[in-house]
Amino acid sequence: MFPVTDLTTLDKRHLWHPFTPMQPWCAADHVPLMLVEGSACALKDQFGNEYLDGNASIWTNIHGHNHPVINAAITEQLGKVAHTSFLGFTHEPAIRLAKELVDLVPGDKLTRAFFTDNGSTAIESAVRMALQYWKQNGRPQRDTLVAFDRAYHGDTLGAASLGGIPLFKGSGNDFGYRVITVPSLDALDLLTVDDRSRIAAVVIEPLIQGAAGMRLWPQGMLKALDAWCATQDVFLILDEVMTGFGRTGRMFACEHESVVPDFLCLAKGLTGGYLPLAVTLTSERVFEGFLGEPHEGRTFFYGHSYAGSQLGCAAALASLRIFREERVLEQLSAKIARLGELMADLPAFRQCGMIAAMTVDSPDLSLGAKVCLAARNHGLLTRPIGNTLVLMPPLCVTLEEIERMVAALRAALNEVTAPQ
Repeated sequence: MFPVTDLTTLDKRHLWHPFTPMQPWCAADHVPLMLVEGSACALKDQFGNEYLDGNASIWTNIHGHNHPVINAAITEQLGKVAHTSFLGFTHEPAIRLAKELVDLVPGDKLTRAFFTDNGSTAIESAVRMALQYWKQNGRPQRDTLVAFDRAYHGDTLGAASLGGIPLFKGSGNDFGYRVITVPSLDALDLLTVDDRSRIAAVVIEPLIQGAAGMRLWPQGMLKALDAWCATQDVFLILDEVMTGFGRTGRMFACEHESVVPDFLCLAKGLTGGYLPLAVTLTSERVFEGFLGEPHEGRTFFYGHSYAGSQLGCAAALASLRIFREERVLEQLSAKIARLGELMADLPAFRQCGMIAAMTVDSPDLSLGAKVCLAARNHGLLTRPIGNTLVLMPPLCVTLEEIERMVAALRAALNEVTAPQ
């Protein structure tokens, strides 16, 4: 075992953390927070301090840390085999998980599950499928995707090309797919006939845009977008990487407006926040568009080494079991209501189920980060989006823990914004 001070030195010498300004991180006086233990909604650092996990470990954790059902499922699977290739092979956990996932979606439109590693690759899969489908099924001119302003769909090259936030596109923004970015649903009707004829799919985060600062879409917008896509015979891709698995109060956000897309992209909470796993659910129509003899070249040549991970599928099956046995969704209404009551008077407050956010209007663009840093002293971990402060706890959070989280956020906000 390395002493904590040695680990900190080694971190600064060898690691490069994502979405993290590394110069201040590596400064001599900076002590990184090292998370070493977790239970339910609580996490402990290297000094034994305990915190409430206010952002569900970057929006992934669903049932809390160290849940015995998921722990047991992973342990049982480890006793059999940890990983086998999914390219030309199969296994029981993936078969069972695919069946359970398609059964969760209302109706019978989505019938096929394509497993990958993370949210970006779930989106990549959907986009590639959509483009290849039209190319080899009589409409090769459909080479364009429609995405929305301020959208975020991941960091891989294709997913990033759909994004509407330049900061997340790196040094260059002109790459990837041919994309038309629109600000709203109404803007679709302003597209030229030629543009509309070239659209392969429309991609959207339903109900709420995450990285845009928890920006809510108008009620009914998703339903209207679904109707527009149907009229144009355009595929609808829903990015439910953040909103899936109970975050909005239902299993999937699209259920709020009775929409079933052509592609449903899921990750983050799929395994309860335990292991990397993603899935792209799609229809029999799309699947059949790839059928043919090998020499015809209609195969979907895309995949990842850990696609359909046996351990990940075992964790995901256990997570779905918890939803059923602990009646997770049925218990959310009281928690959603309490979260809203406690935060309603905070500036620019908005809420979508168990996702709550507020924004501080300040010229200091680092104010949000300062508030989150101060919140640690009050036992809360969360991460800002600019000056937007977010609470998105694991769904197992208690009413008392919600109260403590909001109290900690308020205390930190008051400390940072108090006149000097």
